[in-house]
Amino acid sequence: MRRASLQVKFGLSYILVIAAVLVFMNTYPLIVSENLVVRSKQTTLQSSVSVMVTALSGLEELSEENVASAMTLVEDTGISRILVTDAAGRILYDTRETDGAVGRYGLYTEIVQALRGYDAFYADFTDGAFRSRAASPVIYRSQTIGAVYAYEYDVEQATLLLTLQKNLLRISAAVAGFVVLLSLLLSRMLTRRFGVLLEAIRRVREGAYSYHAEIGGRDEISEIAEEFNSLSDRLQTTEEARRRFVSDASHELKTPLAGIRLLSDSILQTEDIDAATVREFVGDIVQETDRLTRITENLLRLTRLDSGIVEPAQSVAVAPVIERVVRMLRLVADEKRVELTYLVEREQSVRAGVDDLHQIIYNLTENAIKYNRPGGFVRVTLGGTEDECVLRVEDNGIGIPEEDMPRVFDRFYRVDKMRSRAAGGTGLGLSIVADTVRRRGGSIAVSARAGGGTCFTVRLPAVRREGET
Repeated sequence: MRRASLQVKFGLSYILVIAAVLVFMNTYPLIVSENLVVRSKQTTLQSSVSVMVTALSGLEELSEENVASAMTLVEDTGISRILVTDAAGRILYDTRETDGAVGRYGLYTEIVQALRGYDAFYADFTDGAFRSRAASPVIYRSQTIGAVYAYEYDVEQATLLLTLQKNLLRISAAVAGFVVLLSLLLSRMLTRRFGVLLEAIRRVREGAYSYHAEIGGRDEISEIAEEFNSLSDRLQTTEEARRRFVSDASHELKTPLAGIRLLSDSILQTEDIDAATVREFVGDIVQETDRLTRITENLLRLTRLDSGIVEPAQSVAVAPVIERVVRMLRLVADEKRVELTYLVEREQSVRAGVDDLHQIIYNLTENAIKYNRPGGFVRVTLGGTEDECVLRVEDNGIGIPEEDMPRVFDRFYRVDKMRSRAAGGTGLGLSIVADTVRRRGGSIAVSARAGGGTCFTVRLPAVRREGET
């Protein structure tokens, strides 16, 4: 119903606009033409009457004899009828050969006005003819002694005007038919394209995010369709990411919970279990609980990042944060017999949240320690330029295969799942780092280190210190 209604509205809009144009085309030219004819007749008729008045104005008084004698001197003007009256309105002269009105009183409106001393003119177009009337007073020594009245009945110019009207009507009918057909075609084409777009919206609303609206052309509607298709592609990507995220999150949460359940059941169902075994199982439960806590915290942090909730940016000195992170992870590095060092090549400050910067450095450094070998090293380096802060975290550990590097920042992605779980990893740390860096206007890259290991490089816009230009 909506498509039909829209089509009707478009069609009626076209028809109404053209109908208004056709009405204007059939009225304005005719009105202008009629006015031109009337003005022409007024000029001609009043000029002829003026000539006759001039011929009579030398007479002291008007009578049938002297009026007829004076009128014989006036050239034939082709006027249908001419009347001359005395001051009382009695007709003294009439050009009509049969049924003349001589001797009668001609009290036409125009004659009455002329006897009062005014020129009069009236014309109308009825019954296929122009009827024009004009009258002027005959004055002798400032006294009105009579009036001249002229009447013209013109069919020729009326026929021309009627012919023009008929031609305009024929043209209008042809144009109207063409416009109706064109409006139906255009409205059908337009509403059909809207219908395709509407069907695509319904499909996407029902969950078919991969559905595209196939609309050709290079106009605004096709641009809307392209934007819609781009939106549906993004929805499809987002939906796939959401499903993958839910699946991975469920799996990650399920693993520690299953471990806790298994260890708890072992304690409860095993009779005469010794205290050392109980203590060992409880220690394992604590580790699984810590792992569950880390997963939950990371999920909450990703949720905040996805919702756009970020810590207000401020100018943060990077070197003190590196020093604090190295101090916190020194014990972990010593336990794995990994040498942890840092080097500040250039003091830098960035606009970020303190927690964000700590999270970036901590996650990269902790990962480098976790996936290293005894006797290895992890080095954190701060450098860059006055416009860019460059932070590098490199190690000579087990490294990342080249084919896995493009995906290390994906959520829940692990290069070696079994080894990652053994190290307590959640597969979320690098994803959090990448999202945080991007939200602060920076970039992160990973590469293989010459001689073995991995190098992560973070670039963030630097804040110039006072005195720098």
